[in-house]
Amino acid sequence: MSFYTAKTIIAGQPGTQKWQKKFGDSLVCVRYKYDVDEHRKIKTVELVVEDEPWQMDKERTPANKLIGLQVFYGETSLGRLVRAAGGRWNRKKKLWELPYREAVNLGLEERIVER
Repeated sequence: MSFYTAKTIIAGQPGTQKWQKKFGDSLVCVRYKYDVDEHRKIKTVELVVEDEPWQMDKERTPANKLIGLQVFYGETSLGRLVRAAGGRWNRKKKLWELPYREAVNLGLEERIVER
């Protein structure tokens, strides 16, 4: 089966009234999908099934954020490891920079200088 979505209609727009009557405020959108192999049109609805308060964790470091990493002179094997993980040397800061996720994967959290 190879589907493609031709149209997505947000709740409240023309073409969603029938589904709003059925699902009420839970309706998010209606999608029209087409199966090219089977020559079928499929209508799907997206519904809200749970809605609860949430607050962003301000202490959490995003996985893709570049962080500074301290690698001391002479630690060549560690420098190679950081470089292999995508690290780049920052001459001005005299630190290795790489994504937080990679520093954690390498077990180098204690060497993080800046977040």
